[in-house]
Amino acid sequence: MTKVGDASTRALRDCGKSVAPFTHMRHARNRPKRLAEKLKQIREALGLSQKEMAERIGIHRSRHHISQYERGKAIPFLEVVLAYSRLANVTMNQIVDDDLDLAI
Repeated sequence: MTKVGDASTRALRDCGKSVAPFTHMRHARNRPKRLAEKLKQIREALGLSQKEMAERIGIHRSRHHISQYERGKAIPFLEVVLAYSRLANVTMNQIVDDDLDLAI
């Protein structure tokens, strides 16, 4: 069975290029420890249900996505964090930096 990318990897190696092994992004980046807590704090400060928050964000997110973010089961895309920051009038740094508290 051929994996996706095998042909392109072989082609790069044949050209003498080094190819680093693929690392799944989830393992490559650190997750802010307080992210889930802060996302829930923002939603509650705005007085919105998870469904209403999903509608406000509008980036094809459902209540299920919001729930996963708030429980730390999923990492939101950059666009989602940006939407939260705009709705709450806080910086993205305040949301993702564990050393900063939200000013809401």
